[in-house]
Order: sequence, then C-alpha cells, then structure tokens
Amino acid sequence: MSGHLKITLRKSRLHSTPRQREVLRGLGLGRVDSSVVRLDDAAIRGMVFKVVHLVEVESVSDAEHGPGSKRR
Repeated sequence: MSGHLKITLRKSRLHSTPRQREVLRGLGLGRVDSSVVRLDDAAIRGMVFKVVHLVEVESVSDAEHGPGSKRR
C-alpha cells in the first residue's frame, strides 16, 4: 500500500451511529461532498471500511497529489 486515497463524503451522516460519526470526524470529513486526501495505510483503510456506505474512495498517485497539497 503506497500512495494516497482521496475520500469523499457522499451521503449524510445524519442517520449514522455515533461511532460512525466519530470515524468521519477522524477522517476529517464534515459535510456532504467534502473531500480529504490521506496516506494509504492500514489504519485509514480500516476507518474507511467502517463507513464505506457513506463515502467514495479513489486512489491518487503522488504526482496527482502535488507538492503544495496538505499531507497528513
């Protein structure tokens, strides 16, 4: 696993469980259609797995991510 993942919140967290809302907050997703780019590692993939029904995930290469982008 290398590179980055672009994670976009596609569905509202309104009817999700409190635990799922905590995961979304941990990923940095607040509003519908908000997106974040995170390192592709086991911890992030585990978080995405918990809310896979609410988010859309795409792989982003390092070249697409760009040097001026915010990295975490």
